[in-house]
Amino acid sequence: MNNFSSSISSSKVEGTAVYNLQGDKLGSIDDLVIDKQSGRVRYAALEFGGFLGMGTDRYPLPWDQLRYDTDKDGYLVNLDKDKLNAAPKYREDTEPDYTDDYGRKVYDYYGSPWW
Repeated sequence: MNNFSSSISSSKVEGTAVYNLQGDKLGSIDDLVIDKQSGRVRYAALEFGGFLGMGTDRYPLPWDQLRYDTDKDGYLVNLDKDKLNAAPKYREDTEPDYTDDYGRKVYDYYGSPWW
C-alpha cells in the first residue's frame, strides 16, 4: 500500500521551494491562484528576487509547469533564471486582475496551452 498522498493543503504548498532542472533554487511558492468555477489551480505565484524577503516580485507560473520532486522536497520547473527574469510578474504589494486575457499572456509566455 502506498502512503504517498497525491493531495496537499495549499498552506503546505505556500513556502515550498522551486528549482530549475539544473538544481538552482529559483524561489518559493507564495500563493496559489484557483479557478473559481472548475476549482483547478491556474497559477503558482513564485516569489523571486529581492533581499531577505523584501522587494520580491511574484511570477505567476502555470501549474502544469511544476512537478513535485520528493528528493528535493520541492517543485521542479524547466526554466532558467534569464527566462524567469523576463517573465510576466507583479510587485509583492500589488496583484494583477486574473482575467482570461492575463492568463493567456502568462500561459503563452511559458508555452502552455490555455484552458
